[in-house]
Amino acid sequence: MRKSKQDIPKPSPACLRCAIYTRKSTEEGLEQDFSSLDAQREAAEAFIKSQRREGWIALPEQYDDGGFTGGRRWR
Repeated sequence: MRKSKQDIPKPSPACLRCAIYTRKSTEEGLEQDFSSLDAQREAAEAFIKSQRREGWIALPEQYDDGGFTGGRRWR
């Protein structure tokens, strides 16, 4: 008996671990309970969650740069 395409199990997707890096170039507002760094993280987590079927998972570590500008780094 020949198997149909529906009978063949699909391979599970490989796990793709995603690091989320958030950045804000000024310190203004970082002391608030909910800052733009938090908003960036929420948006990234939502997108990663939408790709769960592809095997994406968010790493629990937080990589935040608050108050650092690219121009100030090299001076």
